[in-house]
Amino acid sequence: MLIHSRNDGFNHPVPSEITPRGAYENRRDMLKLLAGGAAGTALASWAARDAMAQTGGGLAKLPGAKSAVAGAQSMEKATEYKDATTYNNFYEFGTDKADPAKNAGTLKTRPWTVEVEGLVKKPGKYGIEDLIKLSAQEDRIYRLRCVEGWSMVIPWVGYSLAELIKKVEPQGNAKFVEFVTLADPKTMPFVGSRVLDWPYVEGLRMDEAMHPLTLLTFGMYGEVLPNQSGAPMRIVVPWKYGFKSGKSIVKIRFVEKEPSTAWNKAAANEYGFYSNVNPNVDHPRWSQATERRIGDGGGLFAKRRKTEMFNGYEAQVGQLYAGMDLKKNY
Repeated sequence: MLIHSRNDGFNHPVPSEITPRGAYENRRDMLKLLAGGAAGTALASWAARDAMAQTGGGLAKLPGAKSAVAGAQSMEKATEYKDATTYNNFYEFGTDKADPAKNAGTLKTRPWTVEVEGLVKKPGKYGIEDLIKLSAQEDRIYRLRCVEGWSMVIPWVGYSLAELIKKVEPQGNAKFVEFVTLADPKTMPFVGSRVLDWPYVEGLRMDEAMHPLTLLTFGMYGEVLPNQSGAPMRIVVPWKYGFKSGKSIVKIRFVEKEPSTAWNKAAANEYGFYSNVNPNVDHPRWSQATERRIGDGGGLFAKRRKTEMFNGYEAQVGQLYAGMDLKKNY
């Protein structure tokens, strides 16, 4: 990877020379979940899994019931917390994979408000605690694949984004959902660099956003999200490449036209709007037919495995793209 020096005070590659990748960890403010009734009963079922949290980051506990959504649970072994939390893409905190874990401690997640706006009948501002309480939390072990041929298996804690969407009642002409990440140069030292056009923006088609596997996420491994994971709230879209899952979200906007997303603006020939995992379409600079699992050992020489269409979720989401040319709509 070539590193260019710019006069903006940051050393980083140009967009065509860097590739996003999702991953996880760091310190953060405590987040306490007050749950009662049926939700409290569901959360109590997590007690037997408390050992998982012992291998976490020592953050505030955020347990959840197992998800009943088809395809959400995986028989694969979860990636070790230490591996999932030390190899990150969060360019607001630096372009090296180790930078977010080192630098994201500056992020302040209290107070935190998410604004819902655009083509909805019930726009408004929501505090993070209110958003968490919209539903009983669910534990989902998802494969999350990144664009450089690596993958992870991560137990997320959250609920289907569709629940929030239903609550705010989109208007009939709302065709897309746009997610805007915080862009605060005081707490995010690389905001202002020329890597991307800030703030970071991502988006989904409405039916993608409404799919039950699309997760509004507040935690992982039974704890609240670490800062470099996208605290205090992020999206997880497990059949797409990791950069589609926006982190540290401050705004959710419902729009009629396809939103212009950060990586598509930076390098449209490499990063399309859909960004579905498709091993049959090569990235312009490498094959996507095989991948390495983070934590398997061996580094660049680790044994490669075959990349699955839609990251293994073809049975659940393939119908969303029926009739589409997935080479053209990459």
